[in-house]
Amino acid sequence: MSKWILIIIALAGLVLNVFLMYRKTKEIRAMSMTEFGVSGEELWQSQKKHWVVNFIFAGIIANFFDTLGIGSFAPTATYFKIFKSCDDELVPGTLNVGDTVPVCVEAAAFFGLVNMDVLTLVTMIVASIAGAYLSAGIVSRFDRKKVRYSLFVGLLILSIIMFAKWAGIGPFSLAGSEMGLRGIKLIIAIVVNFILGGLMSIGVGLYAPCMALCVILGLDASCAFPAMMGSCAYLMAFGNGPKFIKEGRFDMFACWMMAAGGGLIGVPIAAWIVGSLPIYWLTLMVVIVCFLTSLLYLRDAIKKGSAV
Repeated sequence: MSKWILIIIALAGLVLNVFLMYRKTKEIRAMSMTEFGVSGEELWQSQKKHWVVNFIFAGIIANFFDTLGIGSFAPTATYFKIFKSCDDELVPGTLNVGDTVPVCVEAAAFFGLVNMDVLTLVTMIVASIAGAYLSAGIVSRFDRKKVRYSLFVGLLILSIIMFAKWAGIGPFSLAGSEMGLRGIKLIIAIVVNFILGGLMSIGVGLYAPCMALCVILGLDASCAFPAMMGSCAYLMAFGNGPKFIKEGRFDMFACWMMAAGGGLIGVPIAAWIVGSLPIYWLTLMVVIVCFLTSLLYLRDAIKKGSAV
């Protein structure tokens, strides 16, 4: 029964996110002048021209990776940088708002597939929501230069963690069998997931760090999927997502393309054919690209500062 409640809440978060995006998009498009020096409708049209790239790459392909446990933030930030399909200043909000629908679909699926202890799962999710909500208020006020430096640091850290996961070193070399935590281990899980939720607001994906956390604390590796997907879904739907939307700090059209491409195509395809893919080499490719993209953000932060 408790798992069904979690599934229903995840789907409710999906609906809430779509509603808030629709209302804010309508509000922005009606503006005669935005902070970017153009009207809301002009801003919408300028973002709309990238719909193919954002639908296919940021929507379908990135969330395809996400369902496999590789994560979508690093690939999406890379696509945005390479194709210049999203203003750097809007990347953190766009990552968190645009991926809410696909991740809610993933979470709903994995809540029913893995028999993880409910207390452990719920407390980790609540902690991540709190961390994300508090940090989003700070990140939503970052200028373009601060965002670029944040994405450099975030993607660099993420590439290192993903490499450790790919190579099976550090915490990823361990194996646990527990389906739940109690005592000091549960407290550690709550505190660390609070921090990981906060880092999501600057574009540091929670998947790989959360997987490492679960394994370090002795949980069965399968528990990482409902823990990381549930945390991301709930924190984006009820934590930093609404905050970024309220502040208008997201690329409107990119978010709609990510929601549609990922939720309707990327996630279902990955769920169907996951067993036949060379995940080992896909992960290595993402690690390399993530590292190189972090350097691109650093270069622009140094050379361009807050300029477009």
